Amino acid sequence: AGAARRRSLTWAALDARVSAVAAGLRDAGLLAGHRLALLGPASTAWVVGYLAALRAGVVVVPLDPASTDEDLAAVLAGTGARVLLAAGVDGPAGVVTLPLSEEGLDALAGDPALVSSPADVESLAVLLSTAGTSGRARAAMLTHRALLAHVEHVSRLGVLGPDDVVLSTLPLFHVFGLNAVLGGWLGSGARLVVTDGYPEGLCGLVRDEGVTNLPLAPPALHRLLAEPDLDAGLGRLATVVAGAAPLPEDLAEAFETRTGLRVERGYGLTEAAPGVTATFGGTGSGPGHVGPPLPGVEVRIGDDGEPGEPGEISVRGDNLFSGYWPDGDGGPDADGWFATGDIGYLEAGELVLVDRSRELVVVNGFRVYPAEVEQVIMELPGVEAAAVVGRPDGRTGEQVVVFVEGRGLTAERVEAHCGQRLARFKRPAAVHVVDALPRGATGKIRKGLLREMTRAEQERA
Repeated sequence: AGAARRRSLTWAALDARVSAVAAGLRDAGLLAGHRLALLGPASTAWVVGYLAALRAGVVVVPLDPASTDEDLAAVLAGTGARVLLAAGVDGPAGVVTLPLSEEGLDALAGDPALVSSPADVESLAVLLSTAGTSGRARAAMLTHRALLAHVEHVSRLGVLGPDDVVLSTLPLFHVFGLNAVLGGWLGSGARLVVTDGYPEGLCGLVRDEGVTNLPLAPPALHRLLAEPDLDAGLGRLATVVAGAAPLPEDLAEAFETRTGLRVERGYGLTEAAPGVTATFGGTGSGPGHVGPPLPGVEVRIGDDGEPGEPGEISVRGDNLFSGYWPDGDGGPDADGWFATGDIGYLEAGELVLVDRSRELVVVNGFRVYPAEVEQVIMELPGVEAAAVVGRPDGRTGEQVVVFVEGRGLTAERVEAHCGQRLARFKRPAAVHVVDALPRGATGKIRKGLLREMTRAEQERA
């Protein structure tokens, strides 16, 4: 979107262009099951390239445009991608690079009569990078069945229809942008407005385009709240959905107070393509509350213990992945359940998130949920973000380490506040006040990097 570089396609024109590019991919030597890496800014060309690959039966490997050359080479080698469809980037030796641009797609287009979509819904569609339940980067294997199941589950909520306008500001290489936004739009017949990241003058764009549905990550919601133009209103906007990273409760409340619009939220993961729960139609509220399971999705806590008792969240549904590349390990069990590695509980049939099991810190045998400590730290004036990780300790097993981002803060203030609000075993052994916490493309704090920093600090000590 934008006056300088704007391209519009009707549904019929999109369908024809997708078929023509799909034929071109076949002409370029790509056969069903071959992998094609997709690298570039969010654009109509990106959308067409993605849909064309799926129509041709080719497996898409979406890549982060911020990837280093080393990361890019590693992903291409690890997935066996034969072709890189990229904007302004050349792939490594041995990989054919095609230009991801309107002109490049024009040159690539072939005879659409020669294209037929995959007949088997279990055919692999996307390899999408995720930290997984283990915390190390892996590629989740998402089939056409998984992608379509999420779209069908969400469509039963009745949130989107042909009269809606969706604004996509999210990275399309992330599962929230790829299938929650792009997939949801495809299943609704709505109009999609695509921008590459957070645009200048978002409020004006929302009004000018008649946007009714705005999915975004929490950092974008924070920026939107800070826009002076927000007081001029948001036009037809009726639905705001936050995802891809935890939503601070005070941010949601501030936005709702300022605009009168409820911020819907949900729980999802790459392995679920991505939807598990959503607050649409739910009645619960409060920290960690992410609503009831989507239609077609089942949620189980632990071993079906006491109601309200936190346990590991397991999920079952046709939207689940088929394991991790390349051999499908780590997928759903024989009964179709996938243990997510997240901790939560059910309250009146709605899910409340507590934390990730791999992020639990165990001090002297007692469990410390980082989210609880983070919520306490966020009570302090001036705190903009907080992250809690654990570090090994010979005496207690682990210690709590806090990283805080904000203005006018000191480690002593944070420690004093925690001393008043937390049990002794939950209090931080170390507090680091930083200018900015490391974040991924959607704004999620990179706790793995923080753990590496604490380990390196210990080794130097």
